[in-house]
Amino acid sequence: MKVILLSDIKGVGKKGEVINASDGYARNFLFPKKLAEEANNANLHILNQKNEAIRRKKLEETEEAQKLAEQLKGKQVKIMAKAGDGGRLFGAITSKDIKEQLKKQYNVDIDKKKIATDTIKQLGNYEVEIKIYPEVSTKINVFIVEQ
Repeated sequence: MKVILLSDIKGVGKKGEVINASDGYARNFLFPKKLAEEANNANLHILNQKNEAIRRKKLEETEEAQKLAEQLKGKQVKIMAKAGDGGRLFGAITSKDIKEQLKKQYNVDIDKKKIATDTIKQLGNYEVEIKIYPEVSTKINVFIVEQ
């Protein structure tokens, strides 16, 4: 019997998959626990519509991420910090500081978790990667200058 899984089942399949299950397994376990539903034409049609909507949404989000990446590509962020002898900073510059400066200078709000950088502890110029969306990333230049 063909069934559509309504949730992930270890060893069987993931939510939304159409699988072949034995009649007894489907009727006695999957259906009563609301883990699956019968794969008739109406249910398959609904499943296809949901999958198409998800695909369209991902495509739209990817396009928005690419526009944002193009907008940020090659931008320069200048951060003022206090430094001691040899250009060593008092404290450090983190992804949170870079996020705040991006918001302040370019009015672009990016989650600090998407900024891939180690803590910066020296004055200078750094190239920082921003991972906007899976498979979409860009690089910006961060200048750390003495206050």
